[in-house]
Amino acid sequence: CRARPRPPSAGDLAYVIYTSGSTGRPKGVEVEHGNLANLLLAMRDRLGAGPGDTWLALTSPAFDISALELYLPLITGGRVVVAPRGAVRGPEALARLAAEEGVTHVQATPSVWRLLLPGGLSGTTALAGGEALPPRLAAELRTRFERVVNVYGPTETTIWSTAGEPGEPVTIGRPIANTQVYILDARLRPVPVGVTGELCVGGAGVARGYRGRPGHTAERFVPDPYGPPGARMYRTGDLARYRADGEIEFLGRADGQVKLLGHRVELGEIEARLREHPRVAEAAVIVRGEGPDDHRLVAYVVPAPGEAPESAALASHLSRTLPPAMSPTAYVLLDGLPLNPVGKLDRVQREAVQQD
Repeated sequence: CRARPRPPSAGDLAYVIYTSGSTGRPKGVEVEHGNLANLLLAMRDRLGAGPGDTWLALTSPAFDISALELYLPLITGGRVVVAPRGAVRGPEALARLAAEEGVTHVQATPSVWRLLLPGGLSGTTALAGGEALPPRLAAELRTRFERVVNVYGPTETTIWSTAGEPGEPVTIGRPIANTQVYILDARLRPVPVGVTGELCVGGAGVARGYRGRPGHTAERFVPDPYGPPGARMYRTGDLARYRADGEIEFLGRADGQVKLLGHRVELGEIEARLREHPRVAEAAVIVRGEGPDDHRLVAYVVPAPGEAPESAALASHLSRTLPPAMSPTAYVLLDGLPLNPVGKLDRVQREAVQQD
């Protein structure tokens, strides 16, 4: 007779999933069973998930958030409705399918949510993650779903690391169970509340590392100076700040920082402020110029339905919260911004827009 297979332990490999290759060679992230189990149990408790839930499996398996749609119902006794391939492009048919099957939980990136909502999709709980959630979209989701949860997390810390129900302004909430979120300066020291720093994640979700890439692993997965001996944390490269109420405000990528006229400019913060304008659905800010002395900021704006915001109004809006060095010199209205295969805004293709 054959020996029974050994059940997996917390340190065994659960899956390897590759990060987007838009900025270079893709890296395979090794996620262990303990990482995944913590994520599922934490989200079960945060969402109050149970056997009465029906999840819409909408996300490509190439994107790690698909694991939540498939495995959380598995451990809670819920149901999964697998959406047909290309369903995002037919939002009306998808909404009918969701209604017929009694779908209660839907998860998508904000970019995909914009494609789905015109079809009439609704339910009990909407999860939005993978990108910044604009306030206007958050408000629209609240008209369709009883509960809206904004989630944040890189692949390297096992899908989601924070969760919260967005208010004004929209935040990424607070750390999920057994997760520590630090906002640190360049020397990995905590910054005061309200001050921008790099978002670093420690705790049970920190993955093993990059498959076959020890150098990259050592660079991003570093010792956690605030955790127990031997603990590690992941340097996300994202900018954020803690608010006085304990909520975390996401401000974009650290590699989105540029210098203009001697001032450090954070493109993600400009984009976040533009998204707060009631006539703006989405925004991207790019540095343009022919040479080192000809750099200027250009904002690409996708208007909210039925709106056509004027440049002067957008500039006035930004001037209330940002210094003059962070004010774009031009605003370009677009019908939409390009998406990559997993439904996120594609920054590489976004930068190519400026050539058109």
